[in-house]
Amino acid sequence: MPLFGREAELKDLGELVDGPAAGRGGVLVQGEPGVGKSAVVAEAVAVATVGGLRVLRTTGVEAERNFAYAALHQLLHPVRAGVDTLPAPQRCALWAALGLAEAAEPNAYLVGLAALTLLSEEAVAKPLLIVAEDVHWMDRESADVLAFVARRIETEPIVLIATLRDGEPSPLRDAGLSSMDLERLPEDVAADLLDSVAPGLTSPVRSRLLAEAAGNPLALTELPSSVTEAPDPVLPLTERLERTFGARFAALPEPARTTLLVAALNEAGSLSETLAAAGELLGEDVEPSALAPAAEARLIDLEARTVSFRHPLTRSAIPASVPIEERRRAHLSLAETFHQQPDRRAWHQAAAATGTDENVARELENAADRARHRGGPTAAVAALEQAARLSPESERRADRLLRAAELAVESGGRETAERLVRDARAGELTPRQRATASWLLSGFEDGVREDLSRIAELARLAESVAEDGHPDPAMRVLWGAAMRCFWAEPGADTRRALLAVADRLPVDDSDPRLVAVAAYVAPFDRAGSVLGELRELAAGTGADPEVDRFLGSASLQVGAVDLAARFSAAAAPGLRAQGRLGLLTRALAIQAWSRVRLGDLAAAVPVAAEAAELAKETGQPFMYGLATAVQAEIAALRGEHKQAKTLADEAERTALAAGARPVLATVRLARGIAASSEGRFDDAFTDLRRLFDPADPAFQLALRVYFVAELTEAAVRAGRIEALREIVAEMEQLAPTTPAPALHIGLRYARAVLEPSDELFETALRAELDGWPAERGRLHLAYGEWLRRQRRAVDSRAHLRTARETFDALGMTAWAERARRELRSAGESSPRRGPDAREKLTPHELSIVQLAAEGLTNREIGQRLYLSHRTVGTHLHRIFPKLGVSSRAELAGALKLVSGKDG
Repeated sequence: MPLFGREAELKDLGELVDGPAAGRGGVLVQGEPGVGKSAVVAEAVAVATVGGLRVLRTTGVEAERNFAYAALHQLLHPVRAGVDTLPAPQRCALWAALGLAEAAEPNAYLVGLAALTLLSEEAVAKPLLIVAEDVHWMDRESADVLAFVARRIETEPIVLIATLRDGEPSPLRDAGLSSMDLERLPEDVAADLLDSVAPGLTSPVRSRLLAEAAGNPLALTELPSSVTEAPDPVLPLTERLERTFGARFAALPEPARTTLLVAALNEAGSLSETLAAAGELLGEDVEPSALAPAAEARLIDLEARTVSFRHPLTRSAIPASVPIEERRRAHLSLAETFHQQPDRRAWHQAAAATGTDENVARELENAADRARHRGGPTAAVAALEQAARLSPESERRADRLLRAAELAVESGGRETAERLVRDARAGELTPRQRATASWLLSGFEDGVREDLSRIAELARLAESVAEDGHPDPAMRVLWGAAMRCFWAEPGADTRRALLAVADRLPVDDSDPRLVAVAAYVAPFDRAGSVLGELRELAAGTGADPEVDRFLGSASLQVGAVDLAARFSAAAAPGLRAQGRLGLLTRALAIQAWSRVRLGDLAAAVPVAAEAAELAKETGQPFMYGLATAVQAEIAALRGEHKQAKTLADEAERTALAAGARPVLATVRLARGIAASSEGRFDDAFTDLRRLFDPADPAFQLALRVYFVAELTEAAVRAGRIEALREIVAEMEQLAPTTPAPALHIGLRYARAVLEPSDELFETALRAELDGWPAERGRLHLAYGEWLRRQRRAVDSRAHLRTARETFDALGMTAWAERARRELRSAGESSPRRGPDAREKLTPHELSIVQLAAEGLTNREIGQRLYLSHRTVGTHLHRIFPKLGVSSRAELAGALKLVSGKDG
């Protein structure tokens, strides 16, 4: 197609592919069908080839959407030899995903990392241009991998150009690619294009074509061959084009029509397969020459081994223009041709089915199992849903729909899962199936947006399922209900009902799931038994990362933030190795929240940043809100008040409409800390008091025990002592029922500050504070301030000095400055602290440099952080000058690494 009017777009793409050999990025070319996306990309490919880039291509095909990693297989086939050089976990995952080796079910993120590593290695020899066309028709697994790669090629000598139809969804929309929107041609350019392809048109026909094409380049080049002097019915442009292509198809001789119909239904585009299936239909051998008329009619491009349609509309127009029975016979002929390819055979058999068919349903179910084994949940969902449609028995139909819904939940397809559950519920379900249907959707946003009555309903359902002899499904339902008690507040009656069900389940008390349920549902009433179980289980961290994640969450609920940090840190490496980034996000968010409460900002900064990024990538908005709120708290503790406000506002926007209480609580905490460090103590008290008001959306039953010390500080400085006493008295009533460390540390601080004496301060300092350095520093600061006000300046200095040194080491700048001011008032000079090496780095850089300081290689760091090892090397090259070092051996010293304590 002539490229009239596309000079600006071509210039932009030319600069992209003809720039320096690193850090190129990519572009998403969008537009309606026929607007010229492929033509523009073809010109970019020509420029790239002349410029010395290697081009790798893949194209989404509508008929291949149900075949996991089909498009990725096409893309990587030319560089498949390099797979053998990948690290073993990546190599196994990629081979399994492409169906080229038997292995355990590959994780999508390991497949993505393998593809990134492979492409990065190939780009070393020659920069790469990756072209992905029609990504709206690409199988979801391949599209996810391309989006994964797109987010991580900012420092690689790789360019990605993808094409996407207007309005179509795709993971690549959120992959950080720049956008190029192709519009229809202006009137004068459209007229020039039409005159160049059809110079002999009469004036009326020319005017009508210009009006109907309305600037669409494909219409301008294809419609002239089908117009007559008589006016045609007014049709939508896409339908008009399809009719044009259909008419050309109908004019072909036999066997060209039959062979072309088979080619349109054959998802792979293989010429040999198409000829074999057409021969089956026609009862005679078919030669490639049978397709020559179709090529002459500009419907296809015929190559030595493949049949390529000139435009996707051509491919879709051909099956639509033949009777159903003719399509059915073509599908059956393809099914017979694919007798050694069971997945493709099953899909063509299903397309040919005229009613229910259990045999074909079983074949599709087997295809779903194979797709899942290759790490293709979306393809498995499609196969199971089609199998359900073909199922003659209602119970089998419901089972298949619910299995498909479960896979949709795992892959983040909320709308698909909801539709499948709704379809399953349209029929009669067994008790087991009803339980499955009820807990399935709780995986999305932990039920935050659901009505609170849903929690009590789940409790009753869990009890019913347990009574029917299904303890595991009952536990899953109960866990879904318990998680809602973290994000929302169902009230004491509902909590008691949940706890009663948990007590009656035939599950061992030490089962991590039951421990976590008790912690979420009864964080005070069961704190003693939960903490006992947690301390026993702490000796076995690292054995099962998912169990460690459960226990980290449980620890947070019962005020044991030190254990929460320990369990969640233990969970992260295993979840990374397994590529379970959704669960890793949750573990990192809990780890970051806990580390900040312990005052270990240096460790929390990169963890919180990674949690926020992964939450966006894995579609977990409230985990993103929680991680962002933690970043706001860190900024407030560092005295970065403008940044704290920006981050707090962002987190609040994510959580406010849905009432995600832990996020809102952390936002209020961050704002309270910032206000205190700026001397706005009334504002600080107002923000922090909301955390203790059950009517406020920031109230979170379990987390409020962590905030007693902050509230006390703000209240004393704001002169709100009586209001503070009321809240402290309420929290004192909880103390006898729970051994929660956070609560007792906070109360000892409040007692000492409200009724200051040497005895109360020293009692608080003698308590078990190992692993709680920020709380120890806070006590020393408050004690030193009180001693100075008592005119005991000499006694105060040791405490103030300890506080300053503690807060300097922890990076809590605002608190360190308070200690300095008090020291100067006590008669001791205290020079300002220079910026720590860590503070010169971005959170992403800090993640990399901390791992490098631990002795990990670039490749090992890349595997941990889901980056190519070359990207890691580029970052380290930039980091060294910031830290004033010239080798990896100097990193630990430059960072002044201190060993954090988890327990």
